[in-house]
Amino acid sequence: MRLFVIGSANIDLTFRVPSMPRPGVTEVCPYQLGFGGKGANQAVQAARLGAQVTFCGKVGDDSFGPAIVQQLRREGIATEFVSTAIGLNTGTAVILVDPTGQNSIVTHAGPNIHLTSDDVRHAASAIRNADLVLATLETPAEPLQEVLQIAKAAGVRTILNPAPPVDFSHELLKLIDLCLPNESELIALTGHPAGSIDEIRVAAKALQAKGPRRIIVTLGERGAFVLDELGDEWIKGMAVQAVDASGAGDSFAASFAVALGTGKDLREAVRWANSIAAISVTRAGTQESFPLGNSN
Repeated sequence: MRLFVIGSANIDLTFRVPSMPRPGVTEVCPYQLGFGGKGANQAVQAARLGAQVTFCGKVGDDSFGPAIVQQLRREGIATEFVSTAIGLNTGTAVILVDPTGQNSIVTHAGPNIHLTSDDVRHAASAIRNADLVLATLETPAEPLQEVLQIAKAAGVRTILNPAPPVDFSHELLKLIDLCLPNESELIALTGHPAGSIDEIRVAAKALQAKGPRRIIVTLGERGAFVLDELGDEWIKGMAVQAVDASGAGDSFAASFAVALGTGKDLREAVRWANSIAAISVTRAGTQESFPLGNSN
């Protein structure tokens, strides 16, 4: 299947800490340099699952920029719509991972927030020829709106993973077919609590009323909650020994998109994405943890 991904591309510095540092405390621990950014992560996971992926993003003119482009190409991803921002350092994330696999992340957006509508218009033919478009909120609203409008006019299905939970015009939600938030993002989008499954159901219906017909709420180890024209269902996750949860949401989003694009129905696609994301958390790192395979 052909997938168009728009989003961020970062360099990740991942530190494995004995515990999350408190103010005034210095921890001495190993670290790993890797590739990240929600958009690039999702592109890589989709490519590893057999999708034909085109990525649209922006990197800096430092040494990290060409390294990211080379990494995407090694994964078989089309990079003709990855541009370079002159005078800016590439986006960077510092990830702290504790012994339970939970993480805290600090990011520098860099060129990611300088992606423009012109950048997107240059990729219009790739958008129109895609089976699905997968987007996040790590790029500005104007190019995101441009992508969604081009896709909608061409009849291409769109998935928005509304991460991170930043403030944006909810008018954009009317342009998407499916919204894929986690619990905190669902709260940010609706103002409703999202602790219990009953609360998630109410919040998901409130989000559905804003535009997207289909809602998938990712719940980590609890699985995912589905709301569509057939009703709602809580699809439980897989119990695994987590090593590092970094990138698990991106693994799920990309896996789900690939499964949906290759003909699986919504609930079958969620179950398959649950299994792929579960594998990813049993391995250290972000993109390094993403499994290979196909959706058959």
